[in-house]
Amino acid sequence: MRINTTDMQNAFGKYLALVEKEDIVITKNGKSIAKLIRYNEPDYFLVHEEAKRYQPTKTVSYEEYMELIDSSDQRCELIDGEIYLLASPTFTHQVVVNELSWHFNNYFRGKLCRSLTAPLDIRLFGYATKFEEDPNVVQPDVIVICDENKVNEKNKYEGIPSLVVEVLSPSTKGKDLAAKLNLYMKSGILEYWVVNPENKSILQYSFSKERDIDNLISLQQGDAIKSTVFPGLEILLSDVFSEI
Repeated sequence: MRINTTDMQNAFGKYLALVEKEDIVITKNGKSIAKLIRYNEPDYFLVHEEAKRYQPTKTVSYEEYMELIDSSDQRCELIDGEIYLLASPTFTHQVVVNELSWHFNNYFRGKLCRSLTAPLDIRLFGYATKFEEDPNVVQPDVIVICDENKVNEKNKYEGIPSLVVEVLSPSTKGKDLAAKLNLYMKSGILEYWVVNPENKSILQYSFSKERDIDNLISLQQGDAIKSTVFPGLEILLSDVFSEI
């Protein structure tokens, strides 16, 4: 999370509480000047496995991300200061998305909530209290929103989806199962489905109000996925993968 010195001075207690969840970078005049991190007692009696050395990557600001978006037709996501270029989806990917979308549209027809499919930017900010402190922009394959009042005057959605679905591709597995899982959990999303067309399975995550994993279910062919947020939303996996 990134905050400026004024916010830090005005709400120091709030950020002391938030540092339990993640590090906070303090900025002044747009430049990083300090970092607030959680203190851990030294664990001298533990043996640490040696970590591999990774080449550090430059953290990208939201302004730099928007410059890229404005100058290119390439679809991108911004997650924890890194830009992910979105490859064109495969035929199989789109078949599965369409099947899920059909079931979702039937269930939510006439209800207060609404299901939508990509491409649609979703602005998330993790544990932060506003987008500017921790800007993230993603384009999930399917979302369910119950706060349509969060569509702004520019016809952009700026709320928190209740349910998010990502359909895996070989190039997105790591991002969907790690970076996006963590982002969705800490942003207040209630339920996350990870759909794998390769082995025709679904991982169903449920998140608590404290923004931790409340439950994880692994579903295979022959099972039916039942939403933990929307009673009656139930889909057979054989239907999801029937056309692939």
